[in-house]
Amino acid sequence: MAGHAVEHDYHLIDPSPWPLVSSMAALVWCFGMVIFFKGLTPADSGAAFFLAKGAWPILVFGILFASYAMYAWWKDVTAESRAGDHTPVVQIGLRYGMIMFIMQEAMFFVGWFWMFFELGLFHKVRAGWDSSVIENPEAWEKSLTGGLHTVDPWNLPLINTLVLLLSGTTVTWAHHALIHGNRKEAKWGLGLTVILGVAFTALQALEYLEIFAHRDAGEPWYDVNAYGSIFIFATGFHGFHVLIGTIFLLVCWGRLMSGGMTAKKHFGFEAAAWYWHFVDVVWIFLFAFIYVLFQYSGAH
Repeated sequence: MAGHAVEHDYHLIDPSPWPLVSSMAALVWCFGMVIFFKGLTPADSGAAFFLAKGAWPILVFGILFASYAMYAWWKDVTAESRAGDHTPVVQIGLRYGMIMFIMQEAMFFVGWFWMFFELGLFHKVRAGWDSSVIENPEAWEKSLTGGLHTVDPWNLPLINTLVLLLSGTTVTWAHHALIHGNRKEAKWGLGLTVILGVAFTALQALEYLEIFAHRDAGEPWYDVNAYGSIFIFATGFHGFHVLIGTIFLLVCWGRLMSGGMTAKKHFGFEAAAWYWHFVDVVWIFLFAFIYVLFQYSGAH
């Protein structure tokens, strides 16, 4: 009630426009991506892939709109923390929230891996189903057999694996340094993690350019069979998560450089480290099954 001192440890949030603004920004961003991919043709590659038919204005506006919404929302949350609103009870709630967020992200990849293994192990079984249940059974039977083009795991993918695993050690180093009050080492460790995250994205972009330039009998190999779709879907979504995690860590590094975060109060950094380790684990599974398993399986 007005005029009474706060008698609880919970933070009653003031009305905020950012949930609505963020939803609108995500809608515009998604709309731009739909136009981008709808404008592509199977023959598009290289520069044509990145100049897909008029999508850029909407796509760029959506990304900038979302970036502004994130910046403004994070700024408000940081101000609330500095004002003392993030009590121990509130911090527990923040941790539960981040754990549930990572769990739903994990379930996204669990669902994808479930589909991947089901298709890889039982694509021929599907071909024998009732034709009233499944369309084009011949396509299912041949979806992961015969002439598959795979990506060599011991080239750029292996380098990217080492880069990402190294980034997991540097972010852990930075976190432990901050816990022990060593801000100098925390800055170095976090800065190196951001650089390694950018390096991973750059190497994956290089790998994609090589993939898009390759043709099997004049056709893009990733547009010929189920493995190509699986590969692009899995590595693309993981790369998007790496990009998000890199931005997350970059924001934390900026706050650390400006004097923010302390040994006892740095949940933003801790949450970013959790997310980064999650991205590491997902990549290990992707590397083992999407790259290595198919390279040495009899499917191709």
